[in-house]
Amino acid sequence: MMIRVGLSGLLALSLLLNQNLVLAAVSGLSITDRQLISKQRVSRTAIDYTYTLTAHNTGAPLSGVVATVSSLSGNTVIQQAEVVFGALDSGSTQSTETFVLRQDRRVAFDPADLVYTFTADVPAAAAMPALSFEPVKIFRFSWTDVDTATHYKLLENPDGKSGFTQVGEDIPQDTESIDHVVPLYARINGQYVLQSCNAAGCRDSAAVAVSGTLVGSIGYVKASNTDGTYYPPQFPGEYAAFNSDQFGLSVSLSGDGDTLAVGAPEEESNATGINGDQGDNSAKNSGAVYVFTRSGGVWFQQAYIKASNTEEDDYFGRSVSLSGDGDTLAVGAAREDSNATGINGDQGNNSLSGAGAVYVFTRSGGIWFQQAYVKASNTGIWNIFGVSVSLSGDGDTLAVGAAREHSNATGVNGDQSDNSALSSGAVYVFTRGEGTWFQQAYIKASNTGRYDFFGASVSLSGDGDTLAVGAAREDSNATGINGDQGDNSEKNSGAVYVFTRSGGTWFQQAYVKASNTEGINDDADFFSRGDGFGAAISLSGDGDTLAVGAPGEGSNATGINGDQGDNSTLGAGAVYVFIRSGNTWSQQAYVKASNTRTSFDPYDEYPTGDVYMDGFGTAISLSEDGDTLAVGASWEDSNATGINGDQGNDLTQDSGAVYVFTRSGGTWFQQAYVKASNTGGSYWHLPDMCVGPVAYCWFYEYGDEFGGTISLSSDGNILAVGGGNEDSDATGVNGDQSDNTATYSGAVYLY
Repeated sequence: MMIRVGLSGLLALSLLLNQNLVLAAVSGLSITDRQLISKQRVSRTAIDYTYTLTAHNTGAPLSGVVATVSSLSGNTVIQQAEVVFGALDSGSTQSTETFVLRQDRRVAFDPADLVYTFTADVPAAAAMPALSFEPVKIFRFSWTDVDTATHYKLLENPDGKSGFTQVGEDIPQDTESIDHVVPLYARINGQYVLQSCNAAGCRDSAAVAVSGTLVGSIGYVKASNTDGTYYPPQFPGEYAAFNSDQFGLSVSLSGDGDTLAVGAPEEESNATGINGDQGDNSAKNSGAVYVFTRSGGVWFQQAYIKASNTEEDDYFGRSVSLSGDGDTLAVGAAREDSNATGINGDQGNNSLSGAGAVYVFTRSGGIWFQQAYVKASNTGIWNIFGVSVSLSGDGDTLAVGAAREHSNATGVNGDQSDNSALSSGAVYVFTRGEGTWFQQAYIKASNTGRYDFFGASVSLSGDGDTLAVGAAREDSNATGINGDQGDNSEKNSGAVYVFTRSGGTWFQQAYVKASNTEGINDDADFFSRGDGFGAAISLSGDGDTLAVGAPGEGSNATGINGDQGDNSTLGAGAVYVFIRSGNTWSQQAYVKASNTRTSFDPYDEYPTGDVYMDGFGTAISLSEDGDTLAVGASWEDSNATGINGDQGNDLTQDSGAVYVFTRSGGTWFQQAYVKASNTGGSYWHLPDMCVGPVAYCWFYEYGDEFGGTISLSSDGNILAVGGGNEDSDATGVNGDQSDNTATYSGAVYLY
């Protein structure tokens, strides 16, 4: 690009392209004066004029500055074009060597015909930056400062094939390191270049490639009062026991990914409300929720939250859901016992065991408050109201599952009083207006059946107008969309129901089944428990993409849209993706793990054929646009750690894994295989202390079950994964993962 200027005009810019350089404009330079020092007639029609130039630099210091003079007129010919200024400090003015032009005497010389094109030395290339992996989710780049650079640019090629683009803003001179926060599972093939730059241009360093499993960058989050205590037998004949918090049994990220809520339903303190005393463990399994926030890339615990009516065995924190901005939190306590109904009823009467409750909290100025105590409109014993919860993006719509509710009603707002359909399940929808909550709808399946567990999972779209409900033990043999609901020959095959809201009224839009529906048949293998389609569900923000987990599905397929017909890997699990166009739903993909298998215990000295099921689809989460899908397989068995480790062994039973998939042009691909940074599996444990026969002291310690719960931020760039059985005694963020003395205390991992 060239800009025409006069003697007192602005800088004429040119773009410079040399080996190892990028196109850049030399900014800050201008010609402020031109002095005629001689003229000489060279022919009858031409005169040579010799001038000096004065240049001024308003930008950063430059070296090797050269002005090349050219003319836009054929009557003015430049005889000596290059004028060397050399080094120009910031704010300096310099007169220098001459240039000569030859002018046709018959035509008047127009100074505006002159163009000055500046070039300057670009800085030396920075050395290839050193890359280290730091928590949480940080790639740290370090280099030696280049004297001649005025700034740097970090370029990223996220997957090794998309090409390089700049990360963030220009990096100031004298900087020798920068932290770049990344979605770990999306940078496993990343490449980075550091450019050293000045006004003349930029020079590339050698590229640095991401390698390894990125364990060092994984965030590791524990409770502030981590507890998991083993109790050996105290007298002969007594069995070993333990108390465990199971921190991470539920997780939820806000839309922006800056707030994380973690449930620990077996936490034991008798505190109530916000930030109470965590030290008195006299309320066994009362439960707690921990809220963490991120500021400047650093995570810290913001609040320790308990129910307003903390009681033993309430399991507060069994489910959690955050609004998009993270300022509203819903917490399920599926075994809370009060007989209250509706909003803010009497919490003091514990006459209905396992009825369940939900608590809504709001945040203002970093402080949390309880806003509502929510009960079903037909509170009943062991309805487990609150076993699942979901908030809309604005936090003003709340869906609550009560998977063991008993009424035989069907559809929306039916008769709640006939409890002849045991554990058929129900969902309750509440809305908030001006800080007050109301029940809007009581929702049942269109084919209510005993023990269907309708409401075991729920998911709302961002606007709250689409609701998906899982019934993992529904029994029909239908396949696909809106099939025959009447034939219950495939026990526990599972189903999902989609409802939509218009003008405050809810309607069922679709009855969704797997493409390969299968349940428990009379001649089923002992280990078959049905596919459990609907055990986990997730809707995209617009409600047009639905992912459904079936952790009991048994095909041996791997990857996307494989063969569904061979059921030789019982309990391997599958996920089904559906899309909506208008009001019509269709299946888009059948998704399996990359290492589908049913394994056998490699440490069993006397093999009994015990089957270990991976349970792919135990937990799922979609990004807001529906193009990123995370799937948990909490019983997967490999001993890998970090990202894309070795999937090929079964050496850590029930350690768990997560698989990340992405969609492009309607086609799904597996992006990453994700494991914990401290993968731990199942084993038989004999403690140091033992009273009485040794046989009573042995206990089987389950694996960490990483992937039992997962949550993605709206943009899919943050993934939180719970491992409710993890055993370390660390507290807070990024503590020591190596001491496994707190059995089943639980942990959450950030990617």
